[in-house]
Amino acid sequence: MQGYIIHINKVKDEDLIVTILTEQKLKTLYRFYGARHANVNLGYKIDFEVHSSAKSSISMLREVLPLSAKWMLESQRFFIWQQFCKLMYRHLQDVVELDPFYFYLLEETAAKMAKQNPARTAIESYIELLAYEGRLHDDFKCFICDELITDKVVLARSFLPAHQSCVFGQELSKQKIEQLFQTQSTLFLEDTDVTHLWRLLQEGF
Repeated sequence: MQGYIIHINKVKDEDLIVTILTEQKLKTLYRFYGARHANVNLGYKIDFEVHSSAKSSISMLREVLPLSAKWMLESQRFFIWQQFCKLMYRHLQDVVELDPFYFYLLEETAAKMAKQNPARTAIESYIELLAYEGRLHDDFKCFICDELITDKVVLARSFLPAHQSCVFGQELSKQKIEQLFQTQSTLFLEDTDVTHLWRLLQEGF
């Protein structure tokens, strides 16, 4: 079985409780500490086995084989990837059964991380997630006053569009954000816009 580690919680004697996003489920497993064990880290893709025991309410994570890519050695790139995985965990933590979309979104995002600017990659993947969940507000109605936005737009958490008179924040070009929503590409955005959107994204999915 394969999956992405999206949360790690340390418990007694350096043991870990590890949450893994697989193709169809979110699995929470116990990982015993040991020198002979393969390293596990937030954001790693792993191949693994699940061992259940009648003596424990939580199954064991065993036979771990890391499938991590070389780009994960690049600290800034890996840091943004880990932040994206943390956000995914916060978004899905109360779910057990999953649509395969989320696993394959991480697959796609990880592949892009190797080649593209990591913050741009994270933003594009988040737009894809919003569109899939039906939460992408591409009608550009202000979520506060429900009036159309005609020029500049301010984005709130979850990239909700608003007028600056309704929500305090950095104004962005409506045309550029429309292109972002339609194409799921940050190609049209300046680096300063990407930095702003990445900071906004870190507030949560």
